[in-house]
Amino acid sequence: MAGPLLQGYGLAAALRSRAALRPLGLLVPPSRGVADLGPGHGEAALEENPFYGKYRHKIQELRRSSPDVFESRMEKRTEVKKQPVGYSNQGEFIRCMEEKAKGLGSKTSKGGFTKDKTLDSILNVEMVKEKSAEEIKQIWNQYFSAKDTVYAVIPAEKFDLIWKRAQKCPSFLYALPRKEGYEFFVGQWAGTELHFTSLINIQTQGETAPSQLVLYHFPDLQKEKGIVLMTAEMDSKFLVVHEAQCLANQVQLFYATDRSETYELVETFNHRSSEFKYMSVIAELEQSGLGRELRRGQVSEKQS
Repeated sequence: MAGPLLQGYGLAAALRSRAALRPLGLLVPPSRGVADLGPGHGEAALEENPFYGKYRHKIQELRRSSPDVFESRMEKRTEVKKQPVGYSNQGEFIRCMEEKAKGLGSKTSKGGFTKDKTLDSILNVEMVKEKSAEEIKQIWNQYFSAKDTVYAVIPAEKFDLIWKRAQKCPSFLYALPRKEGYEFFVGQWAGTELHFTSLINIQTQGETAPSQLVLYHFPDLQKEKGIVLMTAEMDSKFLVVHEAQCLANQVQLFYATDRSETYELVETFNHRSSEFKYMSVIAELEQSGLGRELRRGQVSEKQS
């Protein structure tokens, strides 16, 4: 079960090791002995990706149904290889996410996620209006503490900051620590919903890539009670709760930060994509302690 989000983060030592970009959204430290494959290896290089098995069906389906599109995306992999270590041109991914955002208008989004989810569908809003913000917080936390999901009660002023920045910078690249390295996810705001999709999904399916995690923010009580309630839906085939929570925590890390250097990464991704350094995202993640926290959860899960 996931605990409440939005707790304070301590700073840890900065990321020390350099790393090389692996195909399709995976970052693996060279010290792990993974050989770097050059252009021309096509699907063989793709299969070496530790996450290939998880996405095998979707990739093979794309190859069968749209071979030209598949080959085009394999060619784009070689372009990434030519970039300096630590840099990544995210312009193509941003374009895909903008196209994806246009398709988020149906009542039920791809993957079975609820579109336009309302607070009334979870909570009797009229009844809780008689209660204090602290009482509502207790009700919300108690209700979701018994469920395998991500949830939070966000102070109104903090959500104001996140929301204003989301209007200017609606997408960002997040890094999720894995045993094999880091898997990248793109987060795209659509109204008060935040949709996460793995980079490998975007690279293989483009703007049709389905969401794997959606954070729902409910500002219904923001003015009257000074809080914004949040919960989530996720595709359990690709994410477990503590991984989803790590992604959700990173929203505060990058969008609600007081550090101009941290938020500047979000601005760069959205407005100066050729200057974006994905290694800086990993450095911020490790400095915050969130990466270490997730790894502890992964170890606990294996032992249980």
